[in-house]
Order: sequence, then C-alpha cells, then structure tokens
Amino acid sequence: MRTVLLGAAALTVLTVPALCADMRPPLYKAPPAPAALWNWTGCYIGGHAGGVWATQKDWIVKTPGAAFYGQSLGEHEANGSLGGVQAGCDYQFAGGFVTGIQGDYAWIDAEGRHDSARELGVAYHSKLRSLATVTGRIGYGWDRFLGYVKGGGAWERDDYWATTILLGTAYTAHEMRSGWTIGIGGEYAFSNLLAGFVEYNYYDFGTRQVAFTPQVAGLGPAFADVRETKSVVRAGLNLRFGR
Repeated sequence: MRTVLLGAAALTVLTVPALCADMRPPLYKAPPAPAALWNWTGCYIGGHAGGVWATQKDWIVKTPGAAFYGQSLGEHEANGSLGGVQAGCDYQFAGGFVTGIQGDYAWIDAEGRHDSARELGVAYHSKLRSLATVTGRIGYGWDRFLGYVKGGGAWERDDYWATTILLGTAYTAHEMRSGWTIGIGGEYAFSNLLAGFVEYNYYDFGTRQVAFTPQVAGLGPAFADVRETKSVVRAGLNLRFGR
C-alpha cells in the first residue's frame, strides 16, 4: 500500500508541471488603430459648371455735349451659364483649420438688353464672355468635409453694343475690367483622389466708363458709365494630389 501511494505521488509530481506548461496565458491583441482622419493638405486641379446672374446698372451718359449728359439710360440683367477650370493648393493645421489659394477661369454665355429710358427706338445690350479670379480661402475640415469662405481679385471680359430701329447696330464696345469677389462653399472628398464642391460667389466690378466705337458713318465716339455686379453658383470636381 505504501508503495502504491509513493507511486501516485511521483506521478502527480511529474504530470502537474506538464499540465501547467500547457496552460499558457492568452496572447494580448492590441485593439485596431482608429482610421486616420482625412487631411486637406495638398494641391488640386479640376473643372466646374454653373449659372451666372449679372446686373448692368446705370448706363449714365458721359459723352461731352451729348443730350441727357449725366443721366441714366436704364439697366438690365444678363443671365446665363458658365463652365471653366480651377487649380489650387491647401494646407491643414493640426487643429483642423485649412488655408489655401486658388485660381480659376470660366467661359460665360450670358446676354441681356434694355430699351433706353431716355431715347426712342434705342436699346443697349451686353454679353458676358469670361471670368477669372485669384482667391485665398480659409475653412475648417471635418474629416472628409471642408467648409470654407473665400475672397480675392476678379477680372472679366464683356461686350457692349447699342442698336437703333433705323440704323441697326450703331455702337460697339469691348472691355476688360477688374473687381473683387467673396464667396462661401463646401467640398467633400469622395476618395483619396476625387473631391466635389458647391459654392456661391458674389462679384463687384464697380462703375467703369465704357468707350463706344461708332459703327455708322457720321456718328462720333460715345461714353457711358456702367456699374456691374454678378452672382455665380457653381459645382465642380477636383483631382487631388500631393497628400
């Protein structure tokens, strides 16, 4: 009996370490790292399309010695569509604020007219040709969404002409003018390469004196002060790189 007990004790001594060796502690697996937030630092190129609503105001006569000198000939709106391209770069700070600079150019198809408020049988016309801006913008990035405001310089090219019932097109003018713009918008990154945006921009080109060239023999040069403002709503896509 004593021999049996000693054998059992020896067997226990031999098996317990083996069992303990098999009972290894579970391996610790670190939780997955949270996905990195989108960062707006980088550059982009893209295209856009939208609508434009312009107001051509005052048309004040400035031709020396002309009838109605200093008086307004009326105003009209020139509404239509536009399409163009843009490029820029952004930098995102650690706190989420984003600053950037952008340049864009758009071709415009918008035309308007009004009958003269002072002259019988005379109408004044305008056609918007192009629009360009260089703007800075500042915003805040909520992961893949960027909300921003922007502002800067603007340049446009317009055509003007005057028609009469008897003479047809009597005067024409072509003008480049500068002004300023301010806007607000939002952009969303669909992927690492592609983002889309929607924005509203207001443009003010102030009052400029437009020099009209006569198109009918016997007419002299004519001048009028025209004030112009624009509103543009546009949407577009950007290809982003350099992140």
